[in-house]
Amino acid sequence: MNDDHADLQRRRFLRDSARWTFAAATASLLPTALAQPGLHADQQVLARVRGGRVRGQREHGTCVFRGLRYGADTAAYRFQPPRRETPWRGVADALDYGAAAPQGGSEGPGSEDCLFLNVWTPALGDGGKRPILFYIHGGGFNNGSGSDPLYDGGALCRRGDVVVVTVNHRLNLFGYLYLGALGDPRMAASGNVGQLDLVQALQWVREHAAVFGGDAGNITVFGQSGGGAKIATLMAMPAAKGLFQRAWTMSGQQVTAAGPRAAAQRTAIAMEAAGAKDVQALLRLSPAALLAAGKARDPSRIETSGLYVGPVLDDVVLPVHPFFPEAPAQSAHIPMVIGNTRDETRAFLGNDPANHELTWDTLPAKLEREQYVDLRPQRVIDAYRRMYPDYTPSQVFFAATTAGRSWRGAVEELEARARQRAGAAPTWAYQLDWGSPLDGGRLGAFHTLDIPLVFDNTAQPGARSGDGAQARALAATMSSALLQFARQGDPNHAGLAHWEPYGLPRRQTLLFDVRSTLADDPRGGERELYRQAPFLQRGTF
Repeated sequence: MNDDHADLQRRRFLRDSARWTFAAATASLLPTALAQPGLHADQQVLARVRGGRVRGQREHGTCVFRGLRYGADTAAYRFQPPRRETPWRGVADALDYGAAAPQGGSEGPGSEDCLFLNVWTPALGDGGKRPILFYIHGGGFNNGSGSDPLYDGGALCRRGDVVVVTVNHRLNLFGYLYLGALGDPRMAASGNVGQLDLVQALQWVREHAAVFGGDAGNITVFGQSGGGAKIATLMAMPAAKGLFQRAWTMSGQQVTAAGPRAAAQRTAIAMEAAGAKDVQALLRLSPAALLAAGKARDPSRIETSGLYVGPVLDDVVLPVHPFFPEAPAQSAHIPMVIGNTRDETRAFLGNDPANHELTWDTLPAKLEREQYVDLRPQRVIDAYRRMYPDYTPSQVFFAATTAGRSWRGAVEELEARARQRAGAAPTWAYQLDWGSPLDGGRLGAFHTLDIPLVFDNTAQPGARSGDGAQARALAATMSSALLQFARQGDPNHAGLAHWEPYGLPRRQTLLFDVRSTLADDPRGGERELYRQAPFLQRGTF
């Protein structure tokens, strides 16, 4: 789901208040003269990357490097493809997270100098061929960073003997403002430079796999919400071909990209809001002024806090829609997992007490505004009352808004993958049914709940799963599935009911719960209901 206001997953990591317990090792790697003040020599680790030497640290037996540069400061080439980082002399500290991309909210204000990634690894340069897990954060295409404590890769690293990477890249107008129609050849790729940042980060990871004890030929991309949408887009980008071997998406789909006319229309709105007559005027804007321009009202009928921006069908970087009219042929050989949570929209709509007290009289107007599908509300309500006669009006509201929004994109991608030619790699589908016990359980299996479970981070700050026995057990199950998928290209493991790939007509889906089970087409009635309206991803027109 790409709702830009989904703020549950974006929190700033308060590094100054964090305390770590370090394992004693690697003192021989670092001369005393190079020691970082305040950090004991036996806590420090050195690595050499293409830009120069970097200093990381050991945390609970894991080597951690934060804020590694994979590209140059983008301020000097705003709206243009990324460039390699400038080499440095001496030893650069990689102890703190790098800046997020310019944005509002808890991660803001950010900086145009934002091309940083973070690495957790069991060992350095030991000849290991560990799977590499490359995580792309959510926040739609507008917000977020790889620095959230929920994305800490230490637990996965230790549980699975893998390398974990998280990444920052350009967002919002800085990463997806389409200027290709304005005739400046420097800006031909501007509508997708945020995606090209990810390509460059993947290239950096492949180049440095051996340095961090990983396997350059076994990279799994995984991401939630906007991160999943970015992965779907990468799967259709020629520049990303061969850079990863597996893909796991969580509540994030990108069936269609923005059309060039629609993207150019939004660019014109942003330029008018900023008072910018041409590209040069855009380049002179301060980051704050450019962010402010992105708050202009979007031309779509969907209520929104600002302009929609995302990948653009520009015939330069992205020649085809990611999953329309078919799944991308270039990625047919890549095994894939596509998942969602049962109660996605409770993350955004469940915090309003009124939405938990709807009546059959008040439900239609509320549903019409929030379901994002142009079906007569009473038609939808009548269908849900037939399918689920015990549902209250509020339960119908949350179920219908979930099914009418991002879940439809997951179905479109799954169906497209299932229709691919014989010999294509399998796709597995899941739905998280287990609901968080916090807040009296009223948010259920909400959008972002699978993040701490897949990362095995239920004890981390911000984990809305709680850290009870059920949460820990499910985290072990889901993180083990991810690790097995990264290692073997198949998520099945001994602690899980047999998970069959998704296929037609059965539509096999694993339901993650206290007792996980496989079900055939578990929401078939809802799927058929929403087939009555064409699927239109926001921003396409």
